[in-house]
Amino acid sequence: MGLQQFEQRLERLVEGAFAKAFRGELQPVELGRRLTREMDLQRAISVRGLVAPNAFTVLLSEEDYERFGGFVDVLSRELVDAAREHARSEGYTFLGPVEVTVGWNEELSRSTFVISSEVVEGEELPGGWIVLPDGHRVPVGEEPVVIGRLPECEIPLADANVSRRHAELRRDGTSVVVEDLGSTNGTRVNGVPVRAQRLAGGDLITVGITTFRFESS
Repeated sequence: MGLQQFEQRLERLVEGAFAKAFRGELQPVELGRRLTREMDLQRAISVRGLVAPNAFTVLLSEEDYERFGGFVDVLSRELVDAAREHARSEGYTFLGPVEVTVGWNEELSRSTFVISSEVVEGEELPGGWIVLPDGHRVPVGEEPVVIGRLPECEIPLADANVSRRHAELRRDGTSVVVEDLGSTNGTRVNGVPVRAQRLAGGDLITVGITTFRFESS
């Protein structure tokens, strides 16, 4: 399911300005397939269960890298999401944040690529991450993450429908809880209004007109 969603998102992205660049050449979804295959091949059994690599390096030919142009950063974020979704579907665990670096190697010919991976253990795993609409991720660690209209909030929103301190995400043991802070217009999880709720990976949190996705660690 995760790879299908990845492919659908990439198809929408290349329908416009990138359509000509990708026509008849290396397709981004090929990278997604190879990356998830790399996870399957390099997984290992540990006391935490099935551990998959979380740091990936994708090397393209110089020609393909230049052809991807400004799409490289978007591609990296999509590959990160594909890895997380594949891990959820297969029951894999990561020992640190997922990172994908896309670069090029002059020895590679057009439409060929190499993916390498390793397990990189983070110093301290957060309880999860809030994925912003632009793809950036905010960790939910020891300190609460407040969403609101005030500039000092960890996630500030310029939205008249959002209260000054609208909602808070905090760790509760190994889980993350979202709590509405008495906002005027309320907080919704997967479309349902909540006062306080324990989150699961993939839950959608809506505050005002903005929707965030929660990713569990």
